[in-house]
Amino acid sequence: MTTPLISVQNLTLQFKTDEGLITAVDDVSFNIAPGEILGLVGESGSGKSVTAKSLMLLNPDNAVYDPKGHITLNIDGEAIDVLSLASAKDRKVVRGGAISMIFQEPMASFAPAISIGDQMVEQLLIHSDMKAARAKEISIEMLTRVGIPDPVQRFDQYAFEFSGGMRQRAMIAMALSTKPRLLIADEPTTALDVTIQAQVIDLMKDLVAEFHMAILFITHDLGVIAQTADRVAVMYLGKLVENGSVRQVLRNPKHPYTQGLLHALPRLDDLDTPLTPVKGDIPSPLDRPSGCVFNTRCPDSLGAECESRVPAYAAVEEGHQAACFLLKKAASAA
Repeated sequence: MTTPLISVQNLTLQFKTDEGLITAVDDVSFNIAPGEILGLVGESGSGKSVTAKSLMLLNPDNAVYDPKGHITLNIDGEAIDVLSLASAKDRKVVRGGAISMIFQEPMASFAPAISIGDQMVEQLLIHSDMKAARAKEISIEMLTRVGIPDPVQRFDQYAFEFSGGMRQRAMIAMALSTKPRLLIADEPTTALDVTIQAQVIDLMKDLVAEFHMAILFITHDLGVIAQTADRVAVMYLGKLVENGSVRQVLRNPKHPYTQGLLHALPRLDDLDTPLTPVKGDIPSPLDRPSGCVFNTRCPDSLGAECESRVPAYAAVEEGHQAACFLLKKAASAA
């Protein structure tokens, strides 16, 4: 069995606020193998970005990690306990070293008064012992690799001089220049038009094939996941409710939330079919439902059982699991 590049086990994360502790991530577990793309999907507020930032210890100082949770990074035969990394020096391995991140909005990620090239060079100098001249060569090479025209000229330009698609590509180039083992892509195509989306997706797939790196691809768009990921994990209000291969989850969804997300997608083969959104809104983390977190919006709720008990993961088939009492009911009826 292949050792996972990164293993997340029983991760629970709360934030200290004036209203008390707010649970953002609740007992989440998943693995990502080298060269694998894992899609993490769910509505805004489901905890996707907070989970991803935990892998790089980027959550704010008011974050409280449950000691039962573990994040293990396996590189070069060494198992690194990520949550135990205390100093800034130790954390370099997960902050731009073995792990890099593409953030949702590149314009907010680049310093506006520093050229793109200077920012790329700076991070290479921080994470390696190379000289500035070599760092510049690598930066220009990566800008070329991601398809930015006139990379030598663009190297000295600023973020506001780039289009949205070019900023996204520059962000990818910057993230990849350190040759990370894991790339976290947080909604990397949300602000792009469909043609640029397709180019970015193709680029990321090519880079996985070439560098054999893994990707945690965060999105709310199941259409993008269908084109990109190997496996998919569905998240709702801090809980993982279903996971499996892309084909298993998208063709045979078992959790009502996953089914709702799929029913909300437009169908190009039947334009007259009305969209069916998931009813209601995702609850506030301050007012988490008891029992199954989805029970307040579930069209197939079993009532008291769903409202009072937390469903455990059950196997749908090999490699495909879901956390729903309906699976037990269906098995009993079979």
